[in-house]
Amino acid sequence: MSAAHVSDAAEIERVIAAVAREGNGGLINLPDVFLVVHRELTIELTARYRVPTIYQYRYFVTRGGLISYGTDALDQYTRAAQYIDRILKGAKLSDLPVQNPTKYELVINLKTAKALGLDVPPTLLVRADEVVE
Repeated sequence: MSAAHVSDAAEIERVIAAVAREGNGGLINLPDVFLVVHRELTIELTARYRVPTIYQYRYFVTRGGLISYGTDALDQYTRAAQYIDRILKGAKLSDLPVQNPTKYELVINLKTAKALGLDVPPTLLVRADEVVE
């Protein structure tokens, strides 16, 4: 396992191509503004080089990525709104607890799995919050 920092589009392709050459590998696409901005390129290149990739955000999977596991954004926004409501009603910031995510979602793209030649176990499909076909 190794980490690779990318800062331009050419580096994204170099990293994905290198993983593909190694064989039997995959990528974990960590949350990063640069990678979110370049998500279409990342999804396209992982498909072209046939590199299985897991993402944190579901929108990568709905756009063609293989799988995501991360916080449920809608739940996070709802909880943030509740927090803001408490502040606007006069709660002191120092009295409010630090909140951690409580809801996570697993999203799998079966079309992408097939294109990569992967069989997704039925036990994983049953656990998925959403399956994109």
